[in-house]
Amino acid sequence: MVIEGPIGVGKTSLATLLAKKFNGRLILEVVEENPFLSSFYDDRQKYAFQTQLFFLLSRFRQQQELFQQDLFSSVTLSDYLFAKDRIFACLNLDPNELGLYDRIFEALGNRTTKPDLVIYLQARLDVLFTRIRRRGREFERKIDPAYLEDLIKAYNEFFFHYNESPLLVINTSDIDFVQNEEDLENLVGVIKRMRKGTHHYIPITTPRK
Repeated sequence: MVIEGPIGVGKTSLATLLAKKFNGRLILEVVEENPFLSSFYDDRQKYAFQTQLFFLLSRFRQQQELFQQDLFSSVTLSDYLFAKDRIFACLNLDPNELGLYDRIFEALGNRTTKPDLVIYLQARLDVLFTRIRRRGREFERKIDPAYLEDLIKAYNEFFFHYNESPLLVINTSDIDFVQNEEDLENLVGVIKRMRKGTHHYIPITTPRK
């Protein structure tokens, strides 16, 4: 099972909570170990390719380790989908860099596992910035609102066409899986009922401050 969505939407938090609920194995993306990431937010054009290539190879290494493990021993939860890497590549790389990136991506992509379920988390731009500030990563303070808005659009476009796995789309703007147990339990119930295809879960709830 994979949790996906733009920066700050709550992928890692939800993956961690669901791993406990389903007594599963947790696979988390290596973010803060990327030595180029802070420089990327200072100068996207200069550091985009180095940043992207580090993430691509890091994610691929994790996928290979996962592929070699016993996949039937437990439920596996991850806070990223390998295929989404190209969302960031298309957004940040120039045409020549993207051409080289695509050659590497295509060589690696067929050697990764596909999830049984992808949960795509959405949220409004203002909500994402609130959550980003709350977790307090220093390098994320430099994120340009226009960049984050472009990222939201790119994610929506990607998952509008996504059909490689069952997909559950959730609007999280007015719910809080971390602080509200009822929100989490409702989601667990939806996940257990998931079958094939794409489903949208829009919780009806009172917005919380």
